Amino acid sequence: MIAPVAVILAAGKSTRMKSETPKVLHLVCGRLMIEYVLDAAREAGVQKIIVIVGHKADMVKDALSHHEDVVFAEQVEQNGTGHAVMMAEAELEGHDGSVLILAGDTPLLQGTSLKALLDDQSSQNAACVIGTADTANNEGLGRVVRDSNGDFTCIVEHKDATEEQRKITEINTGCYAFNGPLLLSSLRQLKPNNVQSEYYLTDCPRILMDEGHKVAASCSLTIQEAIGVNNRIQLAEVQGHIQHRIQTQLMLSGVTIVSPPQTSIDADVTIGNDTVIKPGTVLEGKVTIGANCIVGPNVHVVGPKTIPDGTTI
Repeated sequence: MIAPVAVILAAGKSTRMKSETPKVLHLVCGRLMIEYVLDAAREAGVQKIIVIVGHKADMVKDALSHHEDVVFAEQVEQNGTGHAVMMAEAELEGHDGSVLILAGDTPLLQGTSLKALLDDQSSQNAACVIGTADTANNEGLGRVVRDSNGDFTCIVEHKDATEEQRKITEINTGCYAFNGPLLLSSLRQLKPNNVQSEYYLTDCPRILMDEGHKVAASCSLTIQEAIGVNNRIQLAEVQGHIQHRIQTQLMLSGVTIVSPPQTSIDADVTIGNDTVIKPGTVLEGKVTIGANCIVGPNVHVVGPKTIPDGTTI
């Protein structure tokens, strides 16, 4: 079986972040935002990842250069999501397997959800499976339009949607599983027939359907996974979700965290059994804490740092 390839869109500016740092390089619990997306793709079985760079491309390349399974394609002018994926054509040429398309600013994606998309695409022999989520908070998100039988019809971007379509609560998460050769074929047929005069990736499913290929929409992601970071408020929101995940895993593994809301632990921290983390503790960077330790209250440890078993700080 041919391993799937992932295309991750990371060419955008940080306009709404009000930042000189490319959006995907902002830190979330001590890791680059885009690295969580890389991890989710790998967990889904991807062995090659094509990152589409654009704004401050060299900075993004340098930050990800140590990932051996990552290659880059550059989008010099930002002309829409479809145009961005077109930049990966040379890397995708000759790939007969599945292609996952993901956004680099969605760090809450889970590998299990992406694997479900790939499995659907394979089991249904579909040209494309669109990952969707259901939410009443759908402002600014692409709507998934279905016919009276519940079959997928099209995706309509918020700015192009009618008032009736804006009431739809099933939204496009921006995650897709495509048949590789059919993806390239549909990209070559894209036209900028929209308000923004951009090449929309969301037009590819309609092109494939018009050619008689099967396209499905699968509501297999949570709305949390679909959260894209466009400003500092959303950055804090995803940080909260990932912080909760980190602390939950630690507590289930035998670590006592006395007051989770008053504790901050980065993703690269490891803590041994029966260690107690007291309120006001901040563990930042690559920190290894042994078993049977007491840390805090009000302690700030910055890695790289190793703390032996039985230590009290």
